[in-house]
Amino acid sequence: MKTTLFTTILLTSSIFLQLASAQTPEQPTIGQADADRLVAMAQANIDELKIAELAVKKSTDPKVQRFAQMMIVDHSEGLKETRKVATAKNVTLPSGLDADHKKMDADLAQLSGVFFDKEYIKTAGLEDHTKARAALKDDMANAVDPDVKKLATKLAPVVAHHEEILKELASSIK
Repeated sequence: MKTTLFTTILLTSSIFLQLASAQTPEQPTIGQADADRLVAMAQANIDELKIAELAVKKSTDPKVQRFAQMMIVDHSEGLKETRKVATAKNVTLPSGLDADHKKMDADLAQLSGVFFDKEYIKTAGLEDHTKARAALKDDMANAVDPDVKKLATKLAPVVAHHEEILKELASSIK
């Protein structure tokens, strides 16, 4: 009887220890609003990166192609920086285009030549960067976590620079 009781206790303890040491998903180490800010930053970088890859393939204007290539470089770096902060804060980020940009990607894929260039500059370019600049301005003002605030501050001038180039491109494409 003692052996059976001892075995039962030992097995129960072993099971309890295994359950207690099992990996559980880690919760973000920052507030939800700042976690959402990181998700939005990542999503914006992913969307711009993927649409720029399409622009490199589809555009017939060398200026637009150079701009799209710059977008790939800059938004790849922005995504890398965002992932670094998100990893440190245990925030899970998206990995693909959001619904609006999936539609944009499909719509742009149907266009070619100057029609593609104009629509790319307008939608993925000016409209997206205007929204991103406003979001980053809000992030810089309202983020609580210093790393999230620092990231927004680092990304904002890049987005502003893109927006300026886009305005020049929009006026030069006839």
